[in-house]
Amino acid sequence: MKNLIAGTGGDKYVPYAERTGDSSPVFFTRDLSEAGLQKIYDRVAAVLTGRVAVKLHTGEAEGPNILPRPWVKELLASRLPDATIIETNTYYEGSRYTTEDHRRTLEINGWTFCPVDITDADGVTTLPVKNGKWFTEMHVGKTLPTYDSLLVLTHFKGHVMGGFGGSNKNIGIGCADGRIGKKEIHTVAGSDDMWSIAEEELMERISESTKATIDYFAPHVCFINTMRNMSVSCDCEGPEAEPVVTPDIGFVASLDILAADNACIDLIYALPDGGGKALIERVETRHGLRQLSYMKELGMGNDRYTLIDIDNDDAVITAAEAVKDVKPVWVPDRYNTFWGRNKH
Repeated sequence: MKNLIAGTGGDKYVPYAERTGDSSPVFFTRDLSEAGLQKIYDRVAAVLTGRVAVKLHTGEAEGPNILPRPWVKELLASRLPDATIIETNTYYEGSRYTTEDHRRTLEINGWTFCPVDITDADGVTTLPVKNGKWFTEMHVGKTLPTYDSLLVLTHFKGHVMGGFGGSNKNIGIGCADGRIGKKEIHTVAGSDDMWSIAEEELMERISESTKATIDYFAPHVCFINTMRNMSVSCDCEGPEAEPVVTPDIGFVASLDILAADNACIDLIYALPDGGGKALIERVETRHGLRQLSYMKELGMGNDRYTLIDIDNDDAVITAAEAVKDVKPVWVPDRYNTFWGRNKH
């Protein structure tokens, strides 16, 4: 490999006023409920055709912060009755490391109401990475290209290495297969340390992996980020995740992955009275903001956007206006009982 050098600035937040270029529509609702998810889905769903895959993080066994299963069940029943949730096995040894264990974990966590395709269960395939620095292709689950459209339904939260997990991380890590693709992203060739790639280089590799998948599905791909139960830990940490302290905000949706993820970051930074402090610290110390700047460099979307408040007649608002009434304390909702222990 050539002597490649990662970019910089992943620990520096760029305020909206300092960004340049085109903008994309981003939809926003504070309504964290089945109805709210369906309402915001309807704003971006027109691009979904044919056989639809839904990429979400189904979580390690008994993880407390994953998306409420009833929300997803109702969305699929009412809007996508023939859709399939897609996942891949993990790179680390946990409750989703093998396909057999992964299937057991899906049952424990309540993902039993529709088909779930572990796309790398029977092998891998590759998708090209156009204009990539680190990759010319990315290894993904073998069955990923059998779908016509992709709904990226993301639990937005922190991440121990990525800083934050938005739509970019959901696809970049979540569609890469568990043995080859994820290793290509995380591990220096020949290293005994499986997590030897970090900070800006990791963010760039994640983004290139994402680009392979969204280029394949374009224009039949859309993004919904759920800003609820936003621990600084990812759902891959399961019950060991750090306690949630960041207040819930709402749903964000767009046809532009960069605009969706950047809007979520802006909402966190705009939280009043220090509400976003913990997540901001996690993002900056991991240099996670490089996800955003590198997606822009790769031409994956716009970091400027029009934030459309669908709760208030599609008024155009700023991130600060969207969260001005959010109290700096996380308040559990009625789904904060684990499905496996509290079936309802």
